[in-house]
Amino acid sequence: MPIERDLRGYGRARPDIIWPNGARVAVSLVVNFEEGAELAVEQGDAETEHYGEVASTSPPGVRDLVQEQVFDYGMRAGLWRFLDAFADANVRSTFMMCGRAVERVPELARAVIEAGHEPAVHGWRWLPHALYGDAETERRDIERTRDVIARATGVTPAGFMSRGSQSAWTRDLLTDLGFAYDSNALDDDLPYWSRSSRGSMLILPYGFDTNDMKFFHPNGFVQPEDFSDYVGAALATLVEEAERGRSAMLSIGFHLRICGRPARFRAVKAILAELARLEGRVWVATRADIAKHFRGVASERRT
Repeated sequence: MPIERDLRGYGRARPDIIWPNGARVAVSLVVNFEEGAELAVEQGDAETEHYGEVASTSPPGVRDLVQEQVFDYGMRAGLWRFLDAFADANVRSTFMMCGRAVERVPELARAVIEAGHEPAVHGWRWLPHALYGDAETERRDIERTRDVIARATGVTPAGFMSRGSQSAWTRDLLTDLGFAYDSNALDDDLPYWSRSSRGSMLILPYGFDTNDMKFFHPNGFVQPEDFSDYVGAALATLVEEAERGRSAMLSIGFHLRICGRPARFRAVKAILAELARLEGRVWVATRADIAKHFRGVASERRT
């Protein structure tokens, strides 16, 4: 069933949400665990993923070792920077995991969960779910990803977000499969309920602006301060609005191969420092914990 487009949302009647520590602003740190699941001739694909540190120069059918190594860096080096920094800051995050990536390095996925972070389904491959031509194939890949994460980590993921757009039936599949939340949404500052004939799904919106992927955009971030200052501005706005009684949620997105690099990691450190400075005015939590709290205090109403 196609997703009905809703331009109204909550309007002025936004729910009054107080997060567990008394703050009105919830912050979700999201790390994408997808290296090794991207398009690659090495994996039998017709071409190599073009979107990266530099565009692949290899023609279709020719293996691009350089692009593979750009991705590999995230798992080999970037992951450990993130885990160490999160441990030092005593924060928990959500790792969006591609099934193929977990299948290739299950011990790294296990290390993430042993460090206290949440696993979520990010698709079997790092590809938009809008590319699926039928619901049954998509359902099998969602289940396959969920199961390989559960086997590797001992934790069954409850959340979902794919690269790019979902399909017309993704959300209904997630409802049928019992997922707790869907994050394929960019349309609000608060979670909300989406209903269909299959039932209700809790939507935890994501954000592409407070996201290190913009380091790869021609008109995006260049210096680490570009990213950390932008996130700081978003936090300042939401905290200011919270003082007037407006509740919100902010997602901050990271990639192992992007902000895992030494220079850009300065942005991660600056963002963590700003979150520490705002202690008590923001609640830093996994998406599963945000979903659980929202589910407990907000009625199942559609925006």
